[in-house]
Amino acid sequence: GHVRGSFTGAVANKVGIFEQAQAGTVFLDEVSEMSTGLQVKLLRVLQEREVVPVGGSSPIAVNARVIAASNREPETLMSSESFRHDLLYRLNVINIQLPPLRERRDDIRLLVAHFLRKHTPGNRLPPQLEDSTLNYLSSYPWPGNVRELENAIERAVTLNQSGSITPA
Repeated sequence: GHVRGSFTGAVANKVGIFEQAQAGTVFLDEVSEMSTGLQVKLLRVLQEREVVPVGGSSPIAVNARVIAASNREPETLMSSESFRHDLLYRLNVINIQLPPLRERRDDIRLLVAHFLRKHTPGNRLPPQLEDSTLNYLSSYPWPGNVRELENAIERAVTLNQSGSITPA
């Protein structure tokens, strides 16, 4: 966040992410790609449980759970010189390994149903999937994981003209 007047264009106070998440959760996606400067700031927030907005002078107490995701294993991050070990220790309290989609094919049916509902506009009914389409989706290796599946379903919903989604 920042305080009014702290830089050109700061016409009002802006509440930061950790302050917004008070008693909630902050999700940090691809935390391994963070710059070292941002890693230092995050480590301070996690250790001190407070933030100082840009241009501010007083710390603000924050109470938010942090969930961090990375496509790299913690062991790989430990061997990396670009990721702070002390931050990894702070983040790696509970480590949940989520296998790639190709290793949990039973999830595909549920994810497809969710993405069909999500990407069908307005109050229309989601298009139906032919059995052969679901079989195709279940056998595809999904190198891009869930994001690739979601994009494929969004594309199919957008381009669908027949009412039923076919493998083609």
